[in-house]
This record gives sequence, structure tokens and C-alpha cells, in this order.
Amino acid sequence: MYGAFPTDPYSHTPGGKGAQQPGMTGQVKEDILSRFGELGVFVEDGKLLFNPRLLRIGEFLKESKVFKYTNIQKEEKELVLEKDSLCFTYCQVPIVYKLAKKDSIQVIYADEKSVENDGLILNSEISNQIFARTGIVSSILVNLSEKKFK
Repeated sequence: MYGAFPTDPYSHTPGGKGAQQPGMTGQVKEDILSRFGELGVFVEDGKLLFNPRLLRIGEFLKESKVFKYTNIQKEEKELVLEKDSLCFTYCQVPIVYKLAKKDSIQVIYADEKSVENDGLILNSEISNQIFARTGIVSSILVNLSEKKFK
């Protein structure tokens, strides 16, 4: 019937069988993409960059908490987050935002070595390791200038 629209939230639900969605609905995809935009995660010229201009100060933790996630090797992991931080995963790599005096990024590798850079852009090599889910990068600490949020 022309002009009809489904009232059921699942577009692939056969009548009488209950919800049977094979993948994410458009709304779920939109919500995920919107949230990465709010968190300020972007890719430019093959480089991962962080510019959380829509993030609110109220989203940072008021007290220390444990963040649980599944890494690329399908292992359950925990990360202790400090006050004034927040965490999310990108390509299964935990990204920790922390309020700090100046912008910088610390890349922590699986062998526990780390590299720190001023600014909020990762180089192409590190970005590609994350995109390819190599497991080489264990986590990323993004220090964000507190001035951005005042």
C-alpha cells in the first residue's frame, strides 16, 4: 500500500515470529555514528584525530571506576579509570579521555611500551594499526586541555 510505514521497530520482523533483526537498524547505526561525533573521533587523511568539541564536562567521571571491555584477542579486560576521565572503545581499542593541563596523546602498546605526542592527531602508522585491529596498540590515553570545557 502506497504511503504505508511500519510501526514495528524491527524492519525484518515476520508477522507472528517476534523480533528477528539480523543486524543493526538504521537508528542504532545513526546513534553510534552520532556518539563518535560527540566524542570527537574523526578520520582525516587516514589519521585518527580527536576533537571533542561537543563533549560536556558532566560526562567525565566524578570518581574512579572500572571499565570492562573485550580486547581484539576476545579476552575480557578491565581498566581502572581515574576521576575526571571517560572511556570508550574504537576498533576494540580503549580510548581514555582525561582532563589535563594541555592536549597530548599517549599510545600504549601491547608490549607495554608507550609513545607520547603533543596534539590530538595520531600518525598514519598508528592509525592503520588500530583500523586493522592488529592488537599492537593496547590503549590510548588522550589528555584534553581543561580549557576546552570551561
